[in-house]
Amino acid sequence: MAVTDSRRQELMAAGLNLIGQSLTIYDSDLRLAVCNGPFQRMFDLPDALVTPGATFEDTIRHLVNRGEYGEVADVDAFVTERVEQARAFEPHYMERTRSNGRIISVEGAPLPQGGWVTVYTDITRTKQQEALLQSRSEELSDQLNTYAEELSSTNRALAAMNAALQEAKRELTEIEARTRLTTEMMPAHIAHVDASGHYTYSNRQLSSVMPGRPSDISGMHISDALGASAYNRVAPHLSTAYDGQPSVFEFTDDASARRIRAAFTPDTRGGVYILSMDVTAEMQARVALQQTRRRALAAQITSGLTHDFSNLLTIILGLQSKLLRQDGLPPDVREMAGGTLAAARRGGTLLSSIAGMTADRTLRPKATDLRHLMDNLRTLADHTLPAGVTLEIDSTAPDQTIMLDAGMATDSLLNLILNARDACGATGRIRVTQRIVHDTWIEWQVSDTGPGFSDRALSHGFDPFFTTKGAEGSGLGLPMVYDMTKLAGGDLRLENTGQGARVVLRLPYRPAALTEQALVLLVEDRDDLRALYRDMLTGLNHSVIEAASADEASALMADLPEISLVLSDIQLAGEATGIDLAERLTGVVPVVLMTSLPPDDPLFQSAQKVAPLLQKPFGADTLDALLTHPAKAIAS
Repeated sequence: MAVTDSRRQELMAAGLNLIGQSLTIYDSDLRLAVCNGPFQRMFDLPDALVTPGATFEDTIRHLVNRGEYGEVADVDAFVTERVEQARAFEPHYMERTRSNGRIISVEGAPLPQGGWVTVYTDITRTKQQEALLQSRSEELSDQLNTYAEELSSTNRALAAMNAALQEAKRELTEIEARTRLTTEMMPAHIAHVDASGHYTYSNRQLSSVMPGRPSDISGMHISDALGASAYNRVAPHLSTAYDGQPSVFEFTDDASARRIRAAFTPDTRGGVYILSMDVTAEMQARVALQQTRRRALAAQITSGLTHDFSNLLTIILGLQSKLLRQDGLPPDVREMAGGTLAAARRGGTLLSSIAGMTADRTLRPKATDLRHLMDNLRTLADHTLPAGVTLEIDSTAPDQTIMLDAGMATDSLLNLILNARDACGATGRIRVTQRIVHDTWIEWQVSDTGPGFSDRALSHGFDPFFTTKGAEGSGLGLPMVYDMTKLAGGDLRLENTGQGARVVLRLPYRPAALTEQALVLLVEDRDDLRALYRDMLTGLNHSVIEAASADEASALMADLPEISLVLSDIQLAGEATGIDLAERLTGVVPVVLMTSLPPDDPLFQSAQKVAPLLQKPFGADTLDALLTHPAKAIAS
């Protein structure tokens, strides 16, 4: 059960009141931060002077006026001197006799963050005992006198040390709380396992990095938390860390289709520290960049060769054509000249294909309807198939739009269908399926009932000019699909099913929040900002309706089901926030939140967990990028 602040203060006060000594803590402004009951009773102070916020000056003046310090000729000067001594924040210890005859010790120590703590101890009895000991000094040895004095001093030092230890404990508690908060804020899983593989610590980010796993895993074994498949992938690296060697590696989590980067670092007690992050987006971008560099290198190598061979083929074509136009050529010569001419033309076609593979190609993703994409594919593919080959297209993807270069995807799928057609021959069945994989990939599978891939084709199918079609094939179809797939940061696999061949094509899943000319609900309680954002949205061809609070927005949502997206500030007029509104609309309509709060603000962190977040200030370009592609990182 969580302890409330008021309950915590009551417990702290009860603990301080159990201390036999009087204790006060003043802050750097010489205002009372905390004191205990013995302090009030020792000096018989009114409630106002033991209330947090009471000034040190008022307390001293009250004690002087009451005669605590005996006769004081100039009260103001005395009080000013004491205040200046206090402001020096120097450690001190003193003993004085009060006006009532009691003797007290006063020991003060400065605090690291400013202010000081003071402990008042009634040492009257101790002093009486010391006096008694002195009166009997003739009966005691010098060693006993020295020991008694040291013991008395030690007791006073221990009392001051106890107060300092309590303060140190409080500071350590605050440091631990800040450290835990920092680890929870990080977009990574941070944990520690002991020598037996059980978690001794973990932040609550495992389910964010590897969806489907539990968040609270303290005490669990790592194999139970990760699952058998993922654990088998990390087990060798964990063993390496247990042997004392750090290990950094990447693996694909089969359960979520995410790419994970993990770092295992051994500690000095036989355990291992764990840091793991989701690097799927980074891996997709890395694959795309690598393919872009390969294409640039290939273009650099082939451009000159293509130019020179084109010239040579042009000469061959011209000479052979001239030869065939001559009269009286023997039939065998005419036949050889015709074959040479056909081979040269085929060489020209291959050169054009090579130029097409290495030419500059830029991805142009746009909001694409997945079902419309498959309908277009069927229209393009149907007329290319012989009567004995059937085409089945099954789409289990939801009716939604994603950011995709539709032309490039259609070209790739059509190329795979044509390859499957050639494998089937006169009769057979081609099946195309489409699905979303763990909100990470959009996946297409093109399978056929042909003979399947040979072992050599599985190994070299993506190599340029590799073909199993003899003279009829160029060997550039699959390499071009592979090139376009990698350029988009995707993945392409060849496999056999037992009933034929299957090609699996995956591209990064990037949902588009809006299509063109959508109806947007704008929720902002400041009139000037609402007008600014309205102009941005209308400038992007969206229709806009407005609300100033979460409750007003909820009412509009109930009356206008055609609203396509909600753009809301986090902090709104009324009790409900933009975060509350986003939670209400989960699964109903996409919500994008806006804020000017810094990233370390608790509201900022809470908002990131429920919706895409747009940090102010921002421009129309940034707004457009987020509305059509919310998976992008927030700019500005």
